[in-house]
Amino acid sequence: MIWSIWWVWLSAALILAIVEVAVPGFIFLGFAIGAAVVGVLLMLGLTFVLSWLLVVFAVISLISWIVLRRTIGIRRGQARTFHHDINED
Repeated sequence: MIWSIWWVWLSAALILAIVEVAVPGFIFLGFAIGAAVVGVLLMLGLTFVLSWLLVVFAVISLISWIVLRRTIGIRRGQARTFHHDINED
């Protein structure tokens, strides 16, 4: 099956990293890291069924997204707040 081939996951990681450059926000970068980790695990010889591949991909993607948001994401005080609502006039 195509999902058990390591270079497919690494190709998906590369495509997702390229998409991240066009659409910033660290969302696709987390998915790219998850796909790269799954690709490396498959390249090392570990075999998984599709359901476990997707679980590993999802967990690693979520963890990497959380780490990216905490390290590079919006800092406290950077969020734009509005004190005046234009609809109240």
